[in-house]
Amino acid sequence: MEGEEKKAGGPGTLDQEALPPPPRRRKRWLELLAGAAVLAVLAAVILYYLRFVAPYESTDDAFVDGYVTLLSPRVPGQVTRLLVTDNQEVKEGDVLVEIDPRDYEARLAQARADSAVARSQTDESQAQVKVSQAKVAQAQAAVTSADAEAQRATEDLNRYETVESRAVSKSAFDQARAQARSASANLEAARSQAQAAESEVALSQAAVVTAAAAIQQAEAKLQQAELNLSYTKIVAPLAARVTARTVQLGNYVQPGQALLALVPRNVWVTANFKETQLTRMHAGQPVELGVDAYPNRKFKGKVDSLQTGTGARFSLLPPENAVGNYVKVVQRVPVKIVFDELLPTNLDIAPGMSVVPEVKVK
Repeated sequence: MEGEEKKAGGPGTLDQEALPPPPRRRKRWLELLAGAAVLAVLAAVILYYLRFVAPYESTDDAFVDGYVTLLSPRVPGQVTRLLVTDNQEVKEGDVLVEIDPRDYEARLAQARADSAVARSQTDESQAQVKVSQAKVAQAQAAVTSADAEAQRATEDLNRYETVESRAVSKSAFDQARAQARSASANLEAARSQAQAAESEVALSQAAVVTAAAAIQQAEAKLQQAELNLSYTKIVAPLAARVTARTVQLGNYVQPGQALLALVPRNVWVTANFKETQLTRMHAGQPVELGVDAYPNRKFKGKVDSLQTGTGARFSLLPPENAVGNYVKVVQRVPVKIVFDELLPTNLDIAPGMSVVPEVKVK
């Protein structure tokens, strides 16, 4: 029986050996595990910060930016054709809007007629110069003839005067004297006519100059009429998308009136970073861009340039800091970020969309 009791006591001894450690040792073990876990988490946080947070500067004050071209008419008129719709893609040179051209076609025809008249007047003035020059030649010939006649009459009078009075009758002497005076008067008249003919030549030449100026004026009006007629067709100056269209068929439009806007696909990001974030930021640094409209996609870019001045300095009403109640506010500086890749055509990334850029500064 004692042997059996000893045998029966054997399993009881094993159960005592399998019991858990005392509560104090278990608590210490748990504390060691908790400390190790805290250290591991802390190390992971530090590693994550050093690798994924510290080397980057980010802001949510960033937006897609781009050039917006507003199209306006250069001549007034009624819209007779509207060849685009809202948000339509257009190519450079496409006709977008047509203004009624009939008034401008009539003015062009009038300008062409005026140009033809001016040319005709120039030809007439040039012909008149030739006629006046011929009159000058004729008048100079008359002067030569009158001069010869005056010399002959003077010589006859001189001969009569040297002859004794008994050899020449008084009537013949008086006739010679009259002929000399008449020839002298005819010479003076011929000279006057020659001077008048020369003045007429100068006047005709001045008329040619005036007619040439009239041609230039008519040509300028003709070119302006041609330009005005071409302005009745409003074409796209670049490949872009039609946006903010306000013109409708039949509208009467005026020069300078905004009809529509063209937004090209060449866009970039303007990010307004705090001035304290610009310490290590410079052009060429890589940027990862997240567009709010496409949260599942990331885009690659780079810093293009930093604006020379804060946004507040170039606002409509710059702040006046020379006052007694000045409070220092961290300023923001616009940073231009360009895309490194061609944007997919199936994604509509347009100016004004919100962007979150992350610039790797080190």
